[in-house]
Amino acid sequence: MENTYVKNRNNLIDRIENKSVVILDSGKPAHKTTDQFHQYIPNRNFYYLTGLNEPNVKLMILKDDKKTVAYLFIEETTEYMRQWVGESITKEAASEISGIENSKIHYLSKFEQFFRSMMTYGRGLGVTHPVNLYMDLYRIKPTEEPISHNQFEFVLKSYKELNVKNANEHISYLRMFKSELEIEMLKKAIDITEVGLNKIMGNLKSRKNEFQLEADFLHEIRLEGSDGNSFDTIAASGKNATVLHYEENNCALEDGNLILFDLGALYGNYGSDISRTYPINGKFSERQKILYEIVLKVNKEAIEFIKPGITWKELNNYAKGMLAKECMKIGLIQDEDEIIKYYYHSIGHFLGLDVHDVGHHDIELQEGMVLTIEPGLYISEEGIGIRVEDDILVTKKGSKNLSKNIIKEVKDIEEYLSKT
Repeated sequence: MENTYVKNRNNLIDRIENKSVVILDSGKPAHKTTDQFHQYIPNRNFYYLTGLNEPNVKLMILKDDKKTVAYLFIEETTEYMRQWVGESITKEAASEISGIENSKIHYLSKFEQFFRSMMTYGRGLGVTHPVNLYMDLYRIKPTEEPISHNQFEFVLKSYKELNVKNANEHISYLRMFKSELEIEMLKKAIDITEVGLNKIMGNLKSRKNEFQLEADFLHEIRLEGSDGNSFDTIAASGKNATVLHYEENNCALEDGNLILFDLGALYGNYGSDISRTYPINGKFSERQKILYEIVLKVNKEAIEFIKPGITWKELNNYAKGMLAKECMKIGLIQDEDEIIKYYYHSIGHFLGLDVHDVGHHDIELQEGMVLTIEPGLYISEEGIGIRVEDDILVTKKGSKNLSKNIIKEVKDIEEYLSKT
């Protein structure tokens, strides 16, 4: 069976021009404070093309009219590294994971020399020297230079004749369509999230503060083999739940309030993204139940609406229109346009290696895409915030809810909480 990462690279090669070179860096841990660093997270585009979780590795892909070839440049383990931080990945291990021939894997110290040889009419490499340079040109802020400019400063300064192109345009397109392996990783992350949410519900009545429930979730998903949170957990009780990205999680839990959780587990670099809303005392009030059932209805019907051929705009408009109509029925709003007061985000996003995964939102949904469906209502004057979010695979004829086993019906939630 073809190596997943070889297949991913071949798909990229098919999309780029001849006489091109692609260079990507795996990245390194960001500096935290004094002698500490943040946990390392591989550049997601690099990982997609190699499967490597190793820092300080460079990938080079050459394409000309006759052949394509991929190279890796890895760190050579020094005695100091061996004693203090452990050995870097070996050539053999990097080759086995990535599918790149062992003979095409070199040490990082050789990268500049290798690049010079390539630009000298492909001397010794059997290829025509490239005229196009594809790089990861993602910018954290529009005013900042791409990180890759620092990672490949030598290339940009030395070879200004190369036409710099954005590899993200092509990789973000490819990453929209999930392989069986990727779906398996996502499903595992979702299943672990279910275990974590069950732990939260089991402890809900006995906890006093939001951060205790946040800790319960992380503890449980780590025990289940997760690599940790796929993003910072939102555990927002009462009015806090009306703030979309509330992350302080430091308020006391009050009887009679709802608590909204937006959280996920990371598994094999793929993350789940689930939202559930529970009554802290185990029972929805009549008002809470009415509002919750509206959000739940939109969640379920939006999932049913998904199929290949619809656009993100159509999906958004469908969900927003339904939410507005339901809110008009109960007198929360008088006109559909007023829904923006209580619902101020889109219905969802792509999901994959990034929680808000890359992709093209101007094309129709297609089989193999994975997205979230997350309608909500946020009524600050009543101290009520509700969101119900599931992770959905677009199938040939419709959709499949990958998180269907995570309970969300009022009766199921109340029954579960009554047993705790």
